Order: sequence, then C-alpha cells, then structure tokens
Amino acid sequence: MGVVVAKPAECAYLEVALPGRAKEVAGVLLLDVEADELHLRLRRDWDSFAGEEAEILSLLEEDLAAKGREWGGRRLLEFLEDCLANTVRISDREAMRVADFPARLRRLYREAVEPAVLEYRTHLPAYRAWAAAGGLSTAQLPEPEGWVEVPDGVRITNDMFIVTVHGRSMEPLIPDGSRCIFRRHVGGSRQGRRLLIQRVEDGEPSTELTVKEYASEKRRTGEEGWEHQLIRLIPLNPEFSAWELRPDEFAVLGEFVAVLPGEE
Repeated sequence: MGVVVAKPAECAYLEVALPGRAKEVAGVLLLDVEADELHLRLRRDWDSFAGEEAEILSLLEEDLAAKGREWGGRRLLEFLEDCLANTVRISDREAMRVADFPARLRRLYREAVEPAVLEYRTHLPAYRAWAAAGGLSTAQLPEPEGWVEVPDGVRITNDMFIVTVHGRSMEPLIPDGSRCIFRRHVGGSRQGRRLLIQRVEDGEPSTELTVKEYASEKRRTGEEGWEHQLIRLIPLNPEFSAWELRPDEFAVLGEFVAVLPGEE
C-alpha cells in the first residue's frame, strides 16, 4: 500500500445571517492549494432554513462549483472574501493539511453544519444493530438511533435505512465498520443479491444478523412447482466460508444499496 501524503489546504466556512437571527454556518469550502481546486458542500434544507431567501440560496452551491471550475479555487475564495458581507458571508481561512479532500470535507461539514432533518429527503434512519459481515452476530434488534444525512447523489426512498456493518467477509465491497444503506421488503428473485439476513430459530426471529450474497438451490415439487432446497450465504472475501441454511432458518431484512463514504 502506497504512502498517503497530506497536502496543504485552506478551509473557510460560508455563513448566512438572516434578518433577526444569529449567523449560522451554511457550508464548507476546502481549497486544495497545490491543485487550486475548491471542494465545497452546502446545506440542503434551504426551504426550512431560509424562508423567502430559500430559492436564491438553493442555487448557490451549483453556482459556486461552476465558478470554481472556471476560475480556480483560489480566485473564487478571494472573490467571495472581497464581495460577501451582508446576508451571506465567508469566515477567515484556516490552514491545514489534508490527505483525502472529499473525506475531510464530509467531516468538516458534519462538525460545522446542523441542517434540519428532512426525513427520507436528505436523511435516512440509522440503527444500532451491527450487521456482522464475518458470521452471524448477536445484536439486539434495533430502535432507530437517529437520522443520518446521505450524499446528494443517492436517490432516497422511504423503504431505506442505515446499519453499520462489522466484519471483513464482504470486503472489498463493504469495508469493516462501514455504514451501509439497505432497502427493505426485497421482492422478486433474491439470487445473487447482497442481503441483510436475520436468523430464525424455532419459527421466531432471533437477534442474529449477517450480510451475504444470496444463492439458492431449488427442486421441482410437481409439474409447475418449485421450492428452495438449500440456501447459501456467500461472502465476497475468499478468506471466509459460505453459510448454508434452510429456508425456514432465516428472514431477509433488506437488500444492500450502497456504502456511505467515510470521513478523514
């Protein structure tokens, strides 16, 4: 594995001061000094945050990103420092060193910005259960522990949720400790899908969960009928062995959608 070198960077915060309210951080601007590239992320809850100003402010991130690509990050920051003073302001820059700019941007945003929770619009429910990607773990079936903002590019639906996956058997797709998005109510064929599985004992759901790729063997039960004879839960990491279960020994809680990107 190559050595990751931290590069010089400068961070500034975009602040919004609405009439009659204290200023609040609305986003993060992170400059890669060597590449002259500006990484930015702004809040998405403008409708609930900004009232009459929401329509204009909702266009700000796209506009800044376009100007950053055209002008370069350094020039854009200088322009904002010279021009912004009233409703929208920019903080003083902070020098730092960064190895992974998107990952550091995510952390800075989480630490500085407190957006409204827009359920199933910008945020998904997160659960305490640990889905074990190595074997079946004992984990109390969860109550939601909170709501997590997901990246702008994820198309959210109201059957999605987040669970942290511990274990290495689904690497490299799912690194140990990843927060993952799953979709409930898996329908149709499960063959080849990556699923969140719950163990069933004596007809009752247990607290044992795992994530694996699903494969089944079927046998004919008549001229038109089929039934699952054996279920195999297959890891992606060849260091781990597959699990074999009967159809009555498990329940599907959800289908894997994506790994949430990490932070630096």
